[in-house]
Amino acid sequence: MIRPRWQGLNRAVRPNHWRRWDQLIAMAAALNLVWVIFDVSYIPLRNFWLQRNLYPLPTLPLVVPLPWLPNITPAYDRIKGIEPHLDSRAYLDQFGALDQALLKAGPSGHSIEPLLSKQLELTLRMIESNPFLNSGNTGALEKIKNRLRSHAGLESARASASLLLSAAHLDARDWERERLFWQRQILPLVEINYWRSIDESGQPTDLSWRIDTPFQLLLLVDILLRTLRLKRRYPAIRWRDALLRRWIDLPLLLPFWRLLRFIPVTERLSSAGLIQLEPLRAVISRGVVALLALELFEVITIRVVDALQQIIRSPQLPQRIRGFCTHQTTEANEQRELLELLRLWLPLLLTQVGPSLRPQLVALLSHVLQQSMTSQVPSDTLRRLPGLQKAESELSRQLATGVVDSLLDLSRNAGGRLGQRDQVLDGLGTDALDRFWEELARVLEDGPVLERSQNLLAALLEDLKRSSFRQLRDQGGVDALINELDGLNFSSPAGGPPTPGV
Repeated sequence: MIRPRWQGLNRAVRPNHWRRWDQLIAMAAALNLVWVIFDVSYIPLRNFWLQRNLYPLPTLPLVVPLPWLPNITPAYDRIKGIEPHLDSRAYLDQFGALDQALLKAGPSGHSIEPLLSKQLELTLRMIESNPFLNSGNTGALEKIKNRLRSHAGLESARASASLLLSAAHLDARDWERERLFWQRQILPLVEINYWRSIDESGQPTDLSWRIDTPFQLLLLVDILLRTLRLKRRYPAIRWRDALLRRWIDLPLLLPFWRLLRFIPVTERLSSAGLIQLEPLRAVISRGVVALLALELFEVITIRVVDALQQIIRSPQLPQRIRGFCTHQTTEANEQRELLELLRLWLPLLLTQVGPSLRPQLVALLSHVLQQSMTSQVPSDTLRRLPGLQKAESELSRQLATGVVDSLLDLSRNAGGRLGQRDQVLDGLGTDALDRFWEELARVLEDGPVLERSQNLLAALLEDLKRSSFRQLRDQGGVDALINELDGLNFSSPAGGPPTPGV
């Protein structure tokens, strides 16, 4: 079986300590990439990290709690400049006080009314001022208003809040039930609100560079070490060129577009032997190369055919033909190369190919001579004479044999002469070629053959171009080419089992 090329790769042997170092740096770069992905997605996913609840179907109230995940928001909020929103924190603290009072004294207690009034005031203020604008959670307020309307059965969010936070409503309802409504559907939405500070440049505060800088310094040291190793291996290379060899590591040092670090990290993990990406790269490159090969072949074919058509259609075609003469061309090697080609092929044709055709030439010429003799006998009576046809056949065969043998002897002698170095022969050959090009150009200029020949040759090239493209389409294009490559790489030879190790 033909083994795919990636299975036969022989990686350069590196010292053991450098291999360990490369693996360590590759793992550090991978860790940095994981942190970058987390850092970039922290703000959009902060609600998840805060509550650790997964909503598989956002349109349905289906919640999958993940309590085993740690609450990292208190620590990472400081890095992103996130602080608790004062209004939202006050709302949560006030509800906690109300909840404790209702659990102790119930809705009829003397201290409940002021707490209910304060909670209602905060709720109405939240509905009117929308404190979620700064955190980008404007949709949370709409959810709160919709849930208040649905639970109270009213069309106004303000009226719903007034009803749900009234002593009469709480007297008629069990506080445990109402408490679950507020804790499960309202308070989690209030809790996600936050306030984010702004730095001196007018951008939201982001101190993630404090975590990223040590990784960048470590990777910078590794890039310099790789440059030094390359310089030691190839002393003639310049430091700038050696450093540019590691251009793929540039995203590792950039403080922006940090997700591009996926490319150098993948390259480092693959070169360190921690992951095997060569099969995937081979599949992708095979598809890209196959597509480019077909496109490139089509473009080259069009360009070549168009150039030939322009040369053929040009009115300067006779002058181009006349330019092959030795006194016209500026390149002396062109004529010598043509003469050498003729000196190589003419003896080959005259001394080897021609004599090998002797039986066929004798049969052909004998048949032609016999037909000529038969046509010269005018009377049918003479043709019926016994032995006449046999005599004609024997005579034509002998004549053909003699003529062919004479021609073949002449061709052998001529081929032997042409194969020898002869200054006179070279001069005569050059004169003959010059005369050939001159006469050909003159005939094309004087006769009506030029225009007709140009049209026919151009049409022939156009048909060739169209047929080649049609054949490429009929063969299946890129998919068929990739399937053929797969067949060469992974199919066993016909008539036998796969051969291991080939």
